[in-house]
Amino acid sequence: MAFCVLSFDIGGTSIRAATAIDGGAPGEVSRFDTPAHDREAFLARLAGIAADLPQKPDAIAISLAGVVDPGTGRMIVANIPAIHDTDLAADLEALTGIPVVIANDADCFAVAEAVFGAGRGHEIVFGIILGTGVGGGLVSGGRLINAGGGFAGEWGHGPIAPTMAGGIAIPHFACGCGLSGCLDTVAGARGIERLHAHLHGAPLDSRAILDAWRAAEVAATRTVSVYLDLIAGPLAVCVNLTGATIVPAGGGLAGAHDLLAAIDEAVRPLTLWKFDRPLVVPAASGAEPGLAGAAAIAFQKQAQSS
Repeated sequence: MAFCVLSFDIGGTSIRAATAIDGGAPGEVSRFDTPAHDREAFLARLAGIAADLPQKPDAIAISLAGVVDPGTGRMIVANIPAIHDTDLAADLEALTGIPVVIANDADCFAVAEAVFGAGRGHEIVFGIILGTGVGGGLVSGGRLINAGGGFAGEWGHGPIAPTMAGGIAIPHFACGCGLSGCLDTVAGARGIERLHAHLHGAPLDSRAILDAWRAAEVAATRTVSVYLDLIAGPLAVCVNLTGATIVPAGGGLAGAHDLLAAIDEAVRPLTLWKFDRPLVVPAASGAEPGLAGAAAIAFQKQAQSS
């Protein structure tokens, strides 16, 4: 009988759901509101979606912007207070009788790219998110190296942002994680805006900065040049450290393929292994990498147990 996974990609305001069969990609996507502040309503929403399916799923797989403590199963989920500091997998499993797997959304992205996208055929895939901030996940042999949870691949946090770039001093900005000097403060969309304001004293949103860069406007060109200098070294170190041979990039900022090509050109001369083809590339796993990656993780877990 076919093995069915009910996959969820859960954000602070909406839940996307789809089923996947026997290792395939998820099918038609349904959308629901997230009961972000009511734990019982949240659990009931997911259980109700599962109960309404024509076939009871064999597993539930969840992608969300949180981190699972691999020791306790409890989660840090800032954007969904209803499930913060709870063991969602155990709670939902008890309610539905269905095995549950949960992974960080950046980890799910990395797995989706390794299984369905730009990372196919690569042994080690370092998937990165360039969105409002930055994130990442590390996959080896098609599987997350931190399948039980944790922070592997989170290159956006830690005080490693260069303090000199483009020949000028760049301060260590305070990060939401509690540290200062994280790449998350300078490498995402808010980061490029922060850099532009620091360099030129003028606020401008990231899309306007990139449009001005494309038009060869002097201030925006300077901002992007400093941005590339800031991000290239740390990303090259991640490639050297992990042995990744492909770095698929997702998120809103990565949708600017010309910027992504510029990042690739800045990174490749700095890696120990000299790549003669693109290394940092656009994501290719489709419109729903969270759903696809979560489902793939569930299929892998099922294969291990059978």
